[in-house]
Amino acid sequence: MAVVTLDGLTKIYARGHAPAADAVSLDIRHGEFMVLLGPSGCGKTTTLRMIAGLESISSGKLSIDGRVVNTVPAKDRDIAMVFQSYALYPHMSVKENLAFGLRRRAVPRDEIERRVTGVAATLGLSALLDRRPHALSGGQRQRVALGRAIVRDPKVFLFDEPLSNLDAALRVSTRGEIAALHRRLGATMIYVTHDQVEAMTMGSRICIMNGGKVVQVGEPLEVYRRPANTFVASFLGNPPMNLMNAVVTDDPGGRQIRIGASVFSLPAERMAPLPPGTNVIFGVRPEKLSGIPQVGGANIEVEIVQVEPLGAETIFAGRIPEIEKPVFARVGPDVTVKVGERRPLGIDLGAAHVFDADGNALHP
Repeated sequence: MAVVTLDGLTKIYARGHAPAADAVSLDIRHGEFMVLLGPSGCGKTTTLRMIAGLESISSGKLSIDGRVVNTVPAKDRDIAMVFQSYALYPHMSVKENLAFGLRRRAVPRDEIERRVTGVAATLGLSALLDRRPHALSGGQRQRVALGRAIVRDPKVFLFDEPLSNLDAALRVSTRGEIAALHRRLGATMIYVTHDQVEAMTMGSRICIMNGGKVVQVGEPLEVYRRPANTFVASFLGNPPMNLMNAVVTDDPGGRQIRIGASVFSLPAERMAPLPPGTNVIFGVRPEKLSGIPQVGGANIEVEIVQVEPLGAETIFAGRIPEIEKPVFARVGPDVTVKVGERRPLGIDLGAAHVFDADGNALHP
């Protein structure tokens, strides 16, 4: 296990107009599964490649267990990386692929045999050791790539979107295998993905990035429940959080807002008092909108414009007068919804979020 510390890590390419990674600071603990999450081009893979030593560092400091490794070659950082493309040697068998890195390091032959046999058993590859990559399925190739990293017993494992090339069913099963592997090894792992489901289900903590910068770091449910800004709120969740322009009314308490023609009083724990006329952004997750109106509670009327019955649940979209974007609601399969109908939706104001006009969370 190892502690990895990024202190203002920056990468600027010669012909780049903006830093690919911009002053990224992050502390990754012993045995932690840290997920770097964000859209394409946000800097997560560049950051991972700087940790691996595959990209030079323009400025900032990278430390592993307190040792600064900015100029240390990749082969001397005691790091193993699993790539999106598997990167297996096609002319070698599974066993030879697993053993290749150890042979290059002059590990004794009996030790190579012991490690390869143990890793193959752990990953269910024992019966495939004599096959070559072309005779393997995508999931089996990914397990070989994982095994090649594990067999080295490195300080840090790096994963660069390793499940992107797998189909949906294989992604689910391999996701579980990697999570179980982390629990078994207790190793420090850094995992890059744009898939929020992978991040939420696998990570000890999530580092959300955008535009080369770190936006928010925290445990998965913490980040989901208390997003730092509207980018995080809209990036996590499917459908994402509903965000609506609102304005604080002249209520003496300073916690009453108007959305279109509707006025709501928010609980003290969801919004600090604000001056009347303040423009804010009101946010609520789709699962916090009920298809059944609340008697005496907060309701808002919508016109249903889209319905997606998914069996276990139904997702639908509705338009609110004076609000540009439709709002999405996630309800149980017993709620009947039809396109074109108008109906009130109950809002759980105890789970609402308020952001300022710039999109930053206004936590009380």
